[in-house]
Amino acid sequence: MSGGPYAEVIGDPIAHSKSPVIHQHWLALAGIDADYRATLVRPEDLPTYLESRQKDPYWRGCNVTIPHKQAVMPLLGRIDPAAERIGAVNTVRPEGGVLTGYNTDYKGFLEPLRPFLAQDHLFRMARILGAGGAAKAVALALHDHGFTNVIAARDVKQARTLRESFEPDDRLVCPLEQFATPTDFPWDDREGIFDLVVNTTPLGMTGKPPLAIDFSHVPPHAVIYDIVYAPLETELLAEARRRGLRTIDGLYMLIGQAAEAFRLFFGAAPPRERDAELRAMLVS
Repeated sequence: MSGGPYAEVIGDPIAHSKSPVIHQHWLALAGIDADYRATLVRPEDLPTYLESRQKDPYWRGCNVTIPHKQAVMPLLGRIDPAAERIGAVNTVRPEGGVLTGYNTDYKGFLEPLRPFLAQDHLFRMARILGAGGAAKAVALALHDHGFTNVIAARDVKQARTLRESFEPDDRLVCPLEQFATPTDFPWDDREGIFDLVVNTTPLGMTGKPPLAIDFSHVPPHAVIYDIVYAPLETELLAEARRRGLRTIDGLYMLIGQAAEAFRLFFGAAPPRERDAELRAMLVS
């Protein structure tokens, strides 16, 4: 059917996906004779797509993006426990005749934070903006690494549900617009505290309104992490840099989650020594 081993990313829409660029770059560097492509799959066609691919001996699996991350779960024979906890699947592969779902966002999100997590802190606190599918992986990853998480979302009920998925606490849930209003909160001594602000919303993405945030809500010396990668420097990151804060852009998570998927699809670690070149390709 395909002429050789391949994996793909599915979604609706899908033409914007940068996943083929990432995986094809690594396949070429690793000398692996395989392909990676983008395939448009409408929601109503998802069951038929999976049934067809499962019969294809060349198919190594697929990454799953909007709107299929939850919809795909009941169609799978097995779900990895981590993905089950998160409540979303972004990677599917055939294993012994069974379609198995994984979530690589968890590890991908943490990858650029590893140098910080290797340090000892008296306290770790994250302000997570958004409560959608990506926020679930982010919140659980940070919770598992000792962070106290504040969840802010336009839908407070959704934020509360996310917070309750790992540790209920209504004091740590608030409407997203609260971060747009200035505060006179007197920041205490933050020495030994690791403060993180994470935007998991699409706000700031090309074609979307910017994220409204007043930096009086941002602790001194916080790290600002925006998972949006188009544009690479969102207004949030630009303002953070103007204020001398450390920043992490969305390409880090995008590449990190792709690396985990690459291992699942092709049984090898991706060659990461030329990630700087890959980043340049992704923003060109």
